[in-house]
Amino acid sequence: MNVQRDGLFLADKESGITSHDAVDIFRRASRIRKVGHTGTLDPLATGLLVLCVGTATRLQSFLMRMEKTYEGTIQFGWATDTYDVAGTPLGDPREASIEALDLDALAEPFRGEIEQMPPQFSAKKVQGVRAYEMARKGEVAALEAKQVTIYELELGLVSPSLASFRVRCSAGTYVRTIAQDLGIATGMGAHLKSLRRTAIGAFHVRDAMATPAIREASGDELFRPPHFRRLDQVDLPLESVVIDRTQETKMRRGQSVVVKPQSATVKRKDLVSVRGVEGELVAIAEIADVLREGGGPVMLQPKVVLKG
Repeated sequence: MNVQRDGLFLADKESGITSHDAVDIFRRASRIRKVGHTGTLDPLATGLLVLCVGTATRLQSFLMRMEKTYEGTIQFGWATDTYDVAGTPLGDPREASIEALDLDALAEPFRGEIEQMPPQFSAKKVQGVRAYEMARKGEVAALEAKQVTIYELELGLVSPSLASFRVRCSAGTYVRTIAQDLGIATGMGAHLKSLRRTAIGAFHVRDAMATPAIREASGDELFRPPHFRRLDQVDLPLESVVIDRTQETKMRRGQSVVVKPQSATVKRKDLVSVRGVEGELVAIAEIADVLREGGGPVMLQPKVVLKG
């Protein structure tokens, strides 16, 4: 039986390894070199990595823009230079209590669209140099605040100085910075103590294979659901359109095609997922032109082609 090996693999990264390490673990187990991930996790963090395998690597740039969901804990009482537990404390750690605080009111200013400053210990580049490389030399990188969206942020009391959290946020959000800023807001100082990514878009860590299990898996085991999704099983949060075989051939060649979308609300510049007659994901395309308003035909220009 020929096993389909182009698709998405859901990995549950263990603590203590990098995201690149997790990709290498999968490469060795699967004996496939063409593998990429859709957003890094810090070494201390655990949770979901969506790996693009084979032709699905063409989806990486799109999947990296999907929203993320995290859970973890925030320690109040002192800040660190990296904004997390791996960093050096800034000042002497002290006893702090958040028991008397209204945690929902504390979280409220951090919901919605907010301006967020990246940590000095981050991979952001300043004049071609990573900010963390400058920070290690005691230099301060001239970073700029970035607008991110916090769709949900819930805090809970674990102990007098420890809060649990769940956050659903846009791509590019630094959860470490949320912890740092909550510490500033309370005047107590705070840092991220633990972090686990539970979802990327509609993909959930409950369906993922843990990295220790990946090391022990045989080749075919890796390409079974629920941790592996073939291209015809990939469900993207986009309007979907179906094209015939002639249109599919044109799209594989980078040519535009005219179709009638299922929804009358699509508009110019929207992205849509394009599927063939057998349901396989063919491409991500942009609506280049709306030929008639109110559900009429539109012109699709392929942006990411997955077949051919």
